[in-house]
Amino acid sequence: MPTGSTPEGEAGGDGVDGPRAAAARPAPNAPDPSAARPAPNAPDPSAARPAPSAPDLTATLRRIERSAGALATASVTRMEETLPWFRGLPAEQRSWVMLVAQAGVRSLVEWLRKGGGAADSPQEVSDEVFAAAPRTLARTISLQQTVALIKVTIDVVEEQVPHLAATGEEQPLREAVLRFSREIAFSAARVYARAAENRGAWDARLQALLVDALLRGDSRDVLASRAAALGWADAQPVAVAVGRSPGGEVAAVLHTLYRAARRLGVEIIGGVHGDRLVVVLGGAPEPLATTERLLAGFGPGPVVVGQAVPNLDDATESARAAVAGYRAAPAWPAAPRPVAAVDLLPERALAGDSEARRSLRQDVFAVLVRAGGELLATLDAFFASGGVLESAARTLYVHPNTVRYRLRRIAEVTGYSPLTARDAYALRVALTIGRLDPVTPPVSNQT
Repeated sequence: MPTGSTPEGEAGGDGVDGPRAAAARPAPNAPDPSAARPAPNAPDPSAARPAPSAPDLTATLRRIERSAGALATASVTRMEETLPWFRGLPAEQRSWVMLVAQAGVRSLVEWLRKGGGAADSPQEVSDEVFAAAPRTLARTISLQQTVALIKVTIDVVEEQVPHLAATGEEQPLREAVLRFSREIAFSAARVYARAAENRGAWDARLQALLVDALLRGDSRDVLASRAAALGWADAQPVAVAVGRSPGGEVAAVLHTLYRAARRLGVEIIGGVHGDRLVVVLGGAPEPLATTERLLAGFGPGPVVVGQAVPNLDDATESARAAVAGYRAAPAWPAAPRPVAAVDLLPERALAGDSEARRSLRQDVFAVLVRAGGELLATLDAFFASGGVLESAARTLYVHPNTVRYRLRRIAEVTGYSPLTARDAYALRVALTIGRLDPVTPPVSNQT
């Protein structure tokens, strides 16, 4: 072997053809590692890269502007073909939709001019698109239907992209239309949300006015006009419930009641007056049972339900009874919740309710007087004896069974049983009122 040569693969060899030399030799056309290493404090090349901008669609925008009327007409025609409910709209409302469609096309042009076509553009669609139609259109067409109208319009515009876009601008325009459809949907949602808030606030004021009219006893014409403005379905029968308001925003208080009423299938109108919550129930055959299922919407304390009346015109009577009962309810701590206003007649009479006094005098005391003196005398003797039948019988010189019969007869004619503590209390108050303010006999016309 010649001197100075190193066998191939021998360790420690430093020849240019050795393995280590081959590893150290850079591959052909490989980049210089030092060139790839950024110099200290060098600016980031990506930071200098300009942000993507909206495509230049100047020629396309001119074409869209010229085609705005044709696009709107084609959109409305497609709506009539594909949306059965749209065909049922009056001609005036369909013309409003045409105006909105034209405004939408103009909004698309304006949105693209302001840079809305860029993928990362924060440009929003102005809500003025929907200002072309009266506010009543939002009450006629639901949000879901509005989304369907927007989808049809966007589909028509997408189909026309090959004819609207200038050469080479088809794809940027199609992408811009898709982004615009998203923005216009958000804009519609904002419009409907504001309309719902305004309508809710207005309805709350109207309901408060109607409840106030009921409590004041306004004329039937006033009640009818305000009920019509609220869209009251005139569900029968009607009753009024009064309790304490749970507090907080009035809209939140009423929303809780409306949600529960929808589940029960009844109509309600509510209003908060001071610390009282007044609820008008419509279409509830058993108002007391219905109110019991609405108790979650009331605050703590008694809840009093007035009598059922045929319609809203007569609801003033139910409202007066419920309010009077609510004032007098603290005098009966053991009262059920809710409690019927008629069950509070004694407390209402003592609190100064003239209607309760009249009812006890006419429907209880006068009935006993007309039924015969033995019933009234038996009731007096029964109360005087502390509710002991035998003692009452000795006082009246009759058999105890006779006293039992007469007490049952009293319960039949008045609806109050002397053998029940609560009913006995009502009978005592009725006797007192009847004797303090006796029933005036009819005046005879005989000379």
